[in-house]
Amino acid sequence: MPTKTVTGVVIAIVLVVAIAITFALLIPHKQKPAEQIEEREMQKIEVGERIKLPAPDYRGNTSVEEALSKRRSVRFYSGENLSIEEVSQLLWAAQGTTGTGRTAPSAGALYPLELYLVVGDVEGLDKGVYQYRPVEHELEKVVTGDVQVVLSKAAVGQNQEHVRDAAVDLVFTAVYERTTGKYGERGFRYVHMEAGHAAQNVYLQAVSLELGTVVIGAFNDDKVKELVNAEEQEEPLYIMPVGRTL
Repeated sequence: MPTKTVTGVVIAIVLVVAIAITFALLIPHKQKPAEQIEEREMQKIEVGERIKLPAPDYRGNTSVEEALSKRRSVRFYSGENLSIEEVSQLLWAAQGTTGTGRTAPSAGALYPLELYLVVGDVEGLDKGVYQYRPVEHELEKVVTGDVQVVLSKAAVGQNQEHVRDAAVDLVFTAVYERTTGKYGERGFRYVHMEAGHAAQNVYLQAVSLELGTVVIGAFNDDKVKELVNAEEQEEPLYIMPVGRTL
């Protein structure tokens, strides 16, 4: 074969290979099929439905001593979302079960506290209000839609925008009769002690997760009850916004 012909064939082959590589680079990578996306990313929860939370982690990287030394009231957040795993951990720290009891001590093991999660920005969880079910470690949807702005307006005092700007707000309520039925008037004191125990757990867990929180006790009780759809016998005690620190 003449030298010119051989050279022409080689050039043609090189051009074909180059064109093929160029097209391969220009064609976008195939997107992940929708059915392969994690189910919770697509999940829309209706009122009355429940979702199972991820199991809590019982071994963190932060010692109790370190968490205590770093505990602060944090009112300003970065605006980033939380993962469902972080939410699970916070709820478990507040009122989760520990086999024979719960993470916070309760007089007579009567557990008068109820816990609501007001969702602003959580990965895979739509906005609304959810009630935490400690025994099953589940969330039950009780209110649909964005509640944070109205909840922040229900808080009394200055600079309560952190209720609006947090990724989530934890709302503690109490059914006093569960405790006063056994301990009488002194039961009110025990309930308030228990709320303090639970709130401190949230503080320390937030430190361990590199999150910030603060306790808020000044708010319009009736409005908060209405917003989280609490039962008539429940009385709100705390709002705790939680978010990533700046």
